[in-house]
Parts: sequence; structure tokens; C-alpha cells
Amino acid sequence: MSVGIVRTFALSAACVIWLAGCETTSTSPSTTAALTDPTQPNSDPQSTSSTPDDVTNAVPGAPGSLRPAGAGAAPELLGNDPNDDLSMAKKYFRQGGFGLAERYFRKAVETHPRNAEAWVGLAAAYDRLRRFDLADRAYGQVIKLIGPTPEVLNNQGYSYMLRGDYRRARTTLLAARAKSPENPYIMNNLELLNESERKARTVN
Repeated sequence: MSVGIVRTFALSAACVIWLAGCETTSTSPSTTAALTDPTQPNSDPQSTSSTPDDVTNAVPGAPGSLRPAGAGAAPELLGNDPNDDLSMAKKYFRQGGFGLAERYFRKAVETHPRNAEAWVGLAAAYDRLRRFDLADRAYGQVIKLIGPTPEVLNNQGYSYMLRGDYRRARTTLLAARAKSPENPYIMNNLELLNESERKARTVN
């Protein structure tokens, strides 16, 4: 996290933007965020050597992000048209253009307020712009739509990691792992969190 048309879905286990070491949304080490797409450089679940700044916010359909498994089959789905707001937002997010990504994700949620994928992408873009107050609001909207899924909790945990709030990051990521124990992106973020905490202790 353009959005072609409203995809009102109950996100199931494999979807949303992952900020897991990966907020599944970005395509380069410096632009990673929330729905998980293993083609991204630091979104490899086996890679634990990157720090939060090296990872991406996952955006639906973007490298480093998980996709909603239960996306609804509305006649017209956002993201089907390469020029719709959701598709454009994901494109800019993958390119590291988080300001433009935010603009298109925002347009997508304004037009389709029940599209969870667009809200996840918007939250991931706000995380990359360090507008964490707005990111929290976007995550709140996602949770209202689909609940605290493992993917959403994973992205939130990564968001807290970006802020240096390691206590909340750990609590949130452990909650994500409890819901999806074998999820490699969640495990990768927990490893990333451990490494970030070790570095912080060394600096202090």
C-alpha cells in the first residue's frame, strides 16, 4: 500500500501490507513496507541481517508484502486497472516515491473506504513518511474492516520498530506470531527486532 474498485474483503492469512523487516510494500532496501512480496531485497523471510531502515513497508501486490487471501470477488476490483489509484499507489511505493504513493492510496480510500488493501497501503506509506500519527489512524481503519489479522499486526509491529518503540513492537509481533506461528515474515521481523534492540543497547 491504485485501487481500481472496492475490494471489500475479509483478509485471511496471507494478505495486507507487511512491514516485516517487512511492511510488505517496497522494492528496495530503503523503500520496503507492508504486503509481503518475496521479490524485494530485504523481504526475504530468511534474511535477518537488515535493520528497520533497510526494510520495506508492505503494500498489496508490492514486493515485501502479503496479499489478502480472501479478497472479495466484487465485479470491479481495485487494482485490476494498472492506472487506477490503488495500482498507481503500489507502483510509486515500490519505486520509493512514498509521497506520491500516499496521495494515491489516500484517493483510493476516499473513493473506496471499505477497501482494506488500500488502507494497509496508506498506513505503510505514512510509516515511510514518518507520519506515525496518521499511520495509526489508517491501521485502526484496517482493523475495523478485517480485524487484527496476523498481517496487520505484523505491519503494526514493524511500524513500532521504525519508531524505536521496541516494547510495543515486541508485544504486537508476538500477538501476530500467536495467530500465525509459522509465518516467515513475522519471524523475520522478530529477528530484526532482536537485532535492533541489541544495536540500541550497544549505542547506549
